[in-house]
Amino acid sequence: MAMLKAPLTPRDHRRGDPDAPVVLVEYGDYQCSYCAAAEPVVTSLLQVFGHDIQLVFRHFPLAQMHPLAETTAEAAEFADGHGAFWATHEALFANQPRLSLPVIFAIAGALNLSQSGLREALEAGTYARRVRQDFTGGVRSGVDGTPCFFVNGERHDGGHSFEALSAAILAARAAAVGPKPDRPLHAG
Repeated sequence: MAMLKAPLTPRDHRRGDPDAPVVLVEYGDYQCSYCAAAEPVVTSLLQVFGHDIQLVFRHFPLAQMHPLAETTAEAAEFADGHGAFWATHEALFANQPRLSLPVIFAIAGALNLSQSGLREALEAGTYARRVRQDFTGGVRSGVDGTPCFFVNGERHDGGHSFEALSAAILAARAAAVGPKPDRPLHAG
């Protein structure tokens, strides 16, 4: 069973309760259709599990298959420098079927981010090292495709459905704090 080899750091993109007993780490690629399909599942998990879960998103651009994967990851990092990582993250996935450079710049503009600043950062490769660090950490942890999830440091190989990820989260939560029968097992 593969374990997360790249430890969590303050530079990680986090959403949810920082004291949650379960940390879900996702390695993703903004041009990956499977990652886009997993995005609403992850959003639902955050809503259902509330204070019991924290999400960490890391970049794993599959550049040989997705020509804009590195560019979109760097654009998200640029947005992070302006307090707009999660808004950009959501917009990139929402616009995934039509991703292009003009769409990436339109997203930046819609979020009141400097389009010229983004262009300069992309041309200079300002955030390329940060994206490569995530990618390298993923490779060291056994990531070979996207999305790839780790639940409390252990690779989840059980699928990306709400039910499969919920089961892994419930097991991790039970191991961390004991069972909580008053918590919902699934949405709805």
